[in-house]
Amino acid sequence: MAKSEDAFRTIGELAEELGLPQHILRYWETRFPQLRPLQRAGNRRYYRPADVALVKRIDELLNREGYTIKGVQKLLNEKAAPEPPPQAPKPIALPLTELKRIRALLAEALDADAA
Repeated sequence: MAKSEDAFRTIGELAEELGLPQHILRYWETRFPQLRPLQRAGNRRYYRPADVALVKRIDELLNREGYTIKGVQKLLNEKAAPEPPPQAPKPIALPLTELKRIRALLAEALDADAA
């Protein structure tokens, strides 16, 4: 019986799913501070869905796209950096006569569309 996508995964289950040895996943925990599975008694690791997604992304970058550990670290750090909030566009100051002309054009277009 397969686990739900939202279920926690043990290190063994995740390693088997990805076809990686468990020691690789433990090594990645030392290299990627973003990867922090829950650890219970006896250092048993439980990977949350977000951890699973991160491990899959790391695996894809390292083993399929050819990135180095440092390259993946850089990518993940850039992604984790907060993006500056979008700047509101500066208001456009149009003369009143121009605004009235635009309003008249829109009114004509609506009248023509309704007919």
